[in-house]
Amino acid sequence: MLEHIELFFKSVFINNMVFATFLGMCSYLAVSKKVSTAVGLGAAVIFVMAITVPLNWLLDQYILKDGALVWLGPEYADVNLSFLSFILFIATIATMVQLVEIIVEKFAPSLYNSLGIFLPLIAVNCAILGGSLFMQARDIPSLGLALNYGISSGIGWFLAILAIAAIREKIRYSNVPAPLRGLGITFITTGLMAIGFMSFGGMLTSNGEQKEVKEETTQVIPLDELNQKNEVNTALVVPSQTNKN
Repeated sequence: MLEHIELFFKSVFINNMVFATFLGMCSYLAVSKKVSTAVGLGAAVIFVMAITVPLNWLLDQYILKDGALVWLGPEYADVNLSFLSFILFIATIATMVQLVEIIVEKFAPSLYNSLGIFLPLIAVNCAILGGSLFMQARDIPSLGLALNYGISSGIGWFLAILAIAAIREKIRYSNVPAPLRGLGITFITTGLMAIGFMSFGGMLTSNGEQKEVKEETTQVIPLDELNQKNEVNTALVVPSQTNKN
């Protein structure tokens, strides 16, 4: 249980897809002008990542890894299909995005029209593919953790686009210098938010660092060793003084 909680908070706050790795910036900047459209796209990203990351975990464990095809027979133990990772991952993501597009068009046509081209472009959103590739690179051990990672990474991206959309709506009524209006002030705000999210990593790791510092600074030097060091130092200093005299 603690492993799931730790993975959730790390994926949402510390390893945030936008503020830590700057993935998915195209749709993040283009669809963040209104909170309503940002909520719709963020929910779609959560749905797609919640499905594609566990599915791609299954593909990686039982098809793509070195020796993953051993369940077909011992003669397939040396088969390595990892070079097909990008193709299979993107195919899975594109299939799920098509499903999301059909559902949104059917039940929320106004949201479908407001998202425009960026809804089908989720298929090539680097944040979606990055979730599956990070899952593969970090060797997530179980399907439950893969599902947790997909949902939490999607929630992290959702919070990022929701926050910037709310800020951009307020910035419209602010006196922003002319050269910084539009994407200029958006990039500056994103950088400041990324610095703020970096503080979560320090909050979670500060206790461990303080313990290490305390252990390093509380080393006790025996009295005999200290006396020996003083004798050596005086033996080195006295001849130098006699030579000067």
